[in-house]
Amino acid sequence: MWSALLWGGISASAVVLGALAALFLRIKKRYIGWIMAFGVGTLIGAAAFELLGDALEDGGVLATGIGFTAGALVYTVFDLIVSRRGGSNRKRSGKDESGSKAAGGEADQSGLGIFAGTVMDAIPESIMLGASLIAGNGISVVLVVSIFVSNIPEGLSSTVGLQKNGYSRKKIFVMWGAVLLVSALAAMGGYLFLEQLSGEMKAAIGAFAGGGIIAMLCSTMMPEAFEEGGPAVGFIASMGLLTAILLDTFS
Repeated sequence: MWSALLWGGISASAVVLGALAALFLRIKKRYIGWIMAFGVGTLIGAAAFELLGDALEDGGVLATGIGFTAGALVYTVFDLIVSRRGGSNRKRSGKDESGSKAAGGEADQSGLGIFAGTVMDAIPESIMLGASLIAGNGISVVLVVSIFVSNIPEGLSSTVGLQKNGYSRKKIFVMWGAVLLVSALAAMGGYLFLEQLSGEMKAAIGAFAGGGIIAMLCSTMMPEAFEEGGPAVGFIASMGLLTAILLDTFS
């Protein structure tokens, strides 16, 4: 249990590191896009190897298919809700659609949307991390690396977006601290909750987390990576997937 809490916090700490980089360093957008693309590749590999592969083996095609579809659908519905409340550009570091800094209530709405969307993105990743400890084989290196790498550009881009919406450094750190705490608790919750379930239910919930992650990658990270990193992101994402394969093979 405590191991799940610890590793959930460690993987989520990359958001804080990304925020620090955004606040104190000047990083070109294309580099953020490249890091994000690499994270996309590693997360695809982690979802495939650690979630869907295990789900198919433990619960069969039906449980996996239902869980995966439900996860993708639920994430998409919540993404639509959050996007309408100002969180559609939570992984983007650019200005708002008018090209200028938002003001007043609009800034607050957009900032809260960014925060809510980031929490929503972090939960399926953390649940997946906690669930990976149930087998008793220790933490999955593939999962930790994948989630950590993908969280760095999220912290970078989202922090710049929050700054453009008028949020102070103190307020930004409080928000990212809350994300870190939620991620750690979600990882612990994933471990405690899934430990009590049957093999088929574990498979369905693991596939549910996988569906949410794939939907998140396609709706937020992949478009942003290409927008900021250009055509090179295809190759970089492929190398991220290859890295996940190698880590899964040799860890």
